[in-house]
Amino acid sequence: MSDSSGMYAAFGALGIVYMAIIILLIAALWKVFTKAEKPGWAAIIPIYNTIVMLEIVKKPIWWIILLIIPIVNIVFGIIVINQLSKSFGKGAGYTLGLIFLPFIFYPVLGFGDAKYQG
Repeated sequence: MSDSSGMYAAFGALGIVYMAIIILLIAALWKVFTKAEKPGWAAIIPIYNTIVMLEIVKKPIWWIILLIIPIVNIVFGIIVINQLSKSFGKGAGYTLGLIFLPFIFYPVLGFGDAKYQG
């Protein structure tokens, strides 16, 4: 047996945890989309999920160009996330949660009792 077998086992376990978090985030975003009366399956389609998110937060679709430009995308991404939390009746603290702890706050937003207010 190799000395690196423990390392492979650790990486395998981390991979399983990573996949579980990704699946949880996809399911949470799916629920957020359905609460906003958008198709839930849009959460799994790259680029289209950003377009749907812009529709949810009532921003123009051309903002997707701004979300592609480096550094500018950070600012506009934060604006979109802030508008998302406001769309569900949440405040700035919730926006910070969505930014820094998305694996906790997106499931709470999706599976919790928050209602889409538009």
